[in-house]
Amino acid sequence: QVQLVESGGGLVQPGGSLRLSCAASGFTFTNFVMSWYRQVPGKEREWVAIITSSGITTYQDSVKGRFTISRDNVKHTVYLQMNSLKPEGTAAYYCRASGQNVYWGQGTQVTVSS
Repeated sequence: QVQLVESGGGLVQPGGSLRLSCAASGFTFTNFVMSWYRQVPGKEREWVAIITSSGITTYQDSVKGRFTISRDNVKHTVYLQMNSLKPEGTAAYYCRASGQNVYWGQGTQVTVSS
């Protein structure tokens, strides 16, 4: 059974940091490109960051220099370190695995507010 379980969301003040985790199981993790998306109500889900199985990363321009995506191919986990958070970063954040198939996690809410 394929599972992507996100954790680490919460409420943080502007300028603060959060680290999201996504634990994967039920598929060959190293064969999949992993990414983070986010979505606010009424808007389309948008891509935030992506990491290949070999560790090559790409970021949406709005998060470059503030967010870092990483993966642990032993623990089958992908991370998103988010620094200098802004109120516009408030969203539900989703983990995505893409390869032979595409899988999504259930999402974790991040709220950036004072």
